[in-house]
Formats: sequence, C-alpha cells, structure tokens
Amino acid sequence: MERVAAGLPVVTGPQWAGVNYFCTTRAGGVGVAPHDTLNLGRRAGDDPDTVAENRRRVRAAVPAEPLWLRQVHGSEVVDADQAGLPEEPAVDASVTARPGRVLAVMVADCLPVVIADAKGTVLGAAHAGWRGLSGGVLEHTLAAMRAKAPQAAAWRAWVGPGIGPEAFEVGQDVRDAFEADDPAALHYFVERPGKPGKWLADLAGLADFRLRRAGVQEVSLSRMCTVAEADRFFSYRRDGETGRMALLAWLGPA
Repeated sequence: MERVAAGLPVVTGPQWAGVNYFCTTRAGGVGVAPHDTLNLGRRAGDDPDTVAENRRRVRAAVPAEPLWLRQVHGSEVVDADQAGLPEEPAVDASVTARPGRVLAVMVADCLPVVIADAKGTVLGAAHAGWRGLSGGVLEHTLAAMRAKAPQAAAWRAWVGPGIGPEAFEVGQDVRDAFEADDPAALHYFVERPGKPGKWLADLAGLADFRLRRAGVQEVSLSRMCTVAEADRFFSYRRDGETGRMALLAWLGPA
C-alpha cells in the first residue's frame, strides 16, 4: 500500500489501532547516484550533509526524533524507553510502550518488521536479514515486548519490502542455519537449477513462519521485492553501493 507522509512517498500495511508505521522508498530526498535520492544511512558512503537533510525530511513526518540503530546483523533488542541510551545503539531491534517514541530500522534488502499487540500498547521494530532472522531477532523482539506489557495479547506483524524469493540466492550455510533451528524451514528453500549447492530462499516466508511459531496470530507480508523494483527501492544485492530506506513506527495518534 502506497501513501504520502509529509511529502514523502512511503509504503505501509494494514491500519492498526493505536499504531503508526511506514517504510520510506528511495524517492523524495536530495541525494545523487548511487544514493538517489532519500538515503538515510550514515554508513552507506553518501555525503553526510545529504543524509542529514534526508533525515530532517523524515523527521518532519513523525512526532519525535527516531531512535536510529547501528545495525550489526544480530539478534539483540534495545528497550527504547530506558534512560541513557547511546545515540545509535549497536543492535538490530527496539521496543517501546511509550506513545510518540519513534522506532527506526534501516534496510536495503533485509526485511523491516513491525510488531504490535491488538490494543496498541506495545510496539517493536526489527531489522531481519538472514543472520538476524536465523539468530532469533523476531523472537527476541516479541519476548522483550511481552516483558514490557505482560497483559498484551492478539499479536500482529507487518513484514515490509525486502529481497524477494526469486532474487535471494544463498549457499548451503544459510539453509543449514535455518534447518538447525527447525527442519520445517526447508519449505522456504528451492534448489537453483544448474547451480549445485545454491538455493533460492523466501526470506519473507521464513519471517512469517517464525513469527507465527512465536505466537503472532496476524502476519501481513508486503511481498514488495527491493531487487526487482529499482525505481522504488534501494537494493544492496542489486547495486552494491546504494542507499538505505527506513521503517518508522510509533504508538499513539497519527
């Protein structure tokens, strides 16, 4: 689903009570190739002033300064409501129960995932590449949310744009990592014809599988492929040097 937020073209999923979220695209910024135009990543090789202006534009679309993360392709989660946080915690997910606290994760093929309860009392946002996904980043995010809001129930999640199953070629190591956790995950791997030891992996399908296994009743998949839609999304797999989109999410009125 496409819409505009503060003049920026964004994509989002189902409307949830008490929850606001969207994922930026590559459009609406000031960058030049290969970071054209709305690159939000400070470590993507772009001009720092350009990134600062792009982040300023995103800030205008949300109620407060986002909690940006220094993502490390891991599975650790930070509580965004605690005092004394570093400027960019070196983790791949964050949670909040405070209205107006804006969570952010950056992506350029990895999956942006937002999780909330049905009443909109607690929120989580995660960066889920294959390493984080196989390492349990979604389960850890949900566990942190349950710890913050023990009364919360009826969980829901949106899995935003990421590399699609036709584009995500992986080696045996990736397949083995998911099989070690649960052999049922092999359903999401298809052997690549003519390339022994290479597989096409359905990353969004794996996220769906793990979220539902963890107790999330309602999972919505955008099924937008960052590799295939070059005019809309940055893609590290496709382009190498490129920008980063961001998922922004917060509790409370829009």
